[in-house]
Amino acid sequence: MIVGDPDEIIQSGKCLIAAANPDLMENYIEKDDIVILGNRYESQLCAIEMGAKCIIVCDGSLVSFTIKKLAESKGCFIIKTPYDTYTATRLVNQSMPIRYFMKQKALITFQRNDYVDDIRETMAKKRYRDFPIMDLNGSYYGMISRRSLLGARKKRLVLVDHNEVTQAVDGLDEAEVLEVIDHHRIGSLETMNPVYFRNQPLGCTATIIYQMYRKQELKISREIAGLLCSAILSDTLIFRSPTCTETDKKAAYALAQIAGIEPESYAAEMFAAGSNLSAKTPEEIFYQDFKKFVVNDVSFGVGQINSMTQKDLEDVRERMIPYMAKALTAHSIPMLFFMLTDILQGTTELLCAGNGAKELALEAFHLKDDTDQIILENTVSRKKQLIPALMQAIQQ
Repeated sequence: MIVGDPDEIIQSGKCLIAAANPDLMENYIEKDDIVILGNRYESQLCAIEMGAKCIIVCDGSLVSFTIKKLAESKGCFIIKTPYDTYTATRLVNQSMPIRYFMKQKALITFQRNDYVDDIRETMAKKRYRDFPIMDLNGSYYGMISRRSLLGARKKRLVLVDHNEVTQAVDGLDEAEVLEVIDHHRIGSLETMNPVYFRNQPLGCTATIIYQMYRKQELKISREIAGLLCSAILSDTLIFRSPTCTETDKKAAYALAQIAGIEPESYAAEMFAAGSNLSAKTPEEIFYQDFKKFVVNDVSFGVGQINSMTQKDLEDVRERMIPYMAKALTAHSIPMLFFMLTDILQGTTELLCAGNGAKELALEAFHLKDDTDQIILENTVSRKKQLIPALMQAIQQ
């Protein structure tokens, strides 16, 4: 700075380039403007006379003593720079405080634990190049750009206890399936890459998980053992289901020993607690154990409730029949079935809803056409008894 106080701030006026002759400059230079110019004496003199607050002389040009004295008397700053006019103009624009541009309210920010799929739509709608990432304390953590989405890794999934697309989570087609661990029939799942596929004809997938623990020689904690044992007891209906095998029984008793429980008495308490559905809505009961199936372009859904007492099943029956009519519309599925399974008696009452649902069930289990209440003796398994019979009837 040649003339003026380096600490003073210019808060008004505009920034101009004096490329014209002095006669034209008089038409657009106003009081408190910043004027960028060269070594022309006339242009420097005109800018000061017109009330410019600062003149920036480019290319390292010399400033005459007369111009300096005039600038001091007029309160005009003089800055000399070695840069040419274009470079000086660009640097002046870049030197403006960021607070004049920054947005302070209604900011679009993301959290560190947000999923890419959840923020993708927001980023696509806004024309910002980058978006700030905040930590749990609301402090700045980093930035994410649209380019970052191009290389974003897909969600990685291991499908457990199912292998059909209709039973998987939403967005399966956008994820990478790494492995399948299941004990059901093999459905129509397709993957982009080879995957580990472990499917065994057992009563419960938890039995397979137990085998995997043992193969890897991993210690099973008391809590995990209790969960796995509970799953086996539930899936095999306390070893009464036709899907149950000796492998399931051995796994359940081994896990029960680790968890410190007695399988039969514990299972009775578990099913009694699960049968208490008075506090649940019909919707919650219906979807508690619900699966969709597709056979020869025919789709249908099957739900199931297991109970130790007939009274609980009767209460559910009265609430479920009117709800199933609503569920048909919600799912856009032509047929729905609901199994009311009595664990102790080993029987299932099958509720039907939808055009042709009851007729299909009667044909599948070879019952008379005038049958009012469908009671299936020695039938407790959806996977091994109900679904195969319905599929065979559809394919005929």
